[in-house]
Amino acid sequence: MFIKPKKGRSVPDPARGDVLPDEGRNVEPSAYWYRRIADGDVVKFPLSNKEAGKK
Repeated sequence: MFIKPKKGRSVPDPARGDVLPDEGRNVEPSAYWYRRIADGDVVKFPLSNKEAGKK
């Protein structure tokens, strides 16, 4: 799934050992990211048709 941090938020990415960049990135869906979405730290964006075909 593709996520971006909300403006002003610094969100750790435990899988990569860094901070989620402002431009966002694809991450593996997990309880961690769903908690971040529920807490309002990040926003989930739908995959484009081109990206969805890569799966």
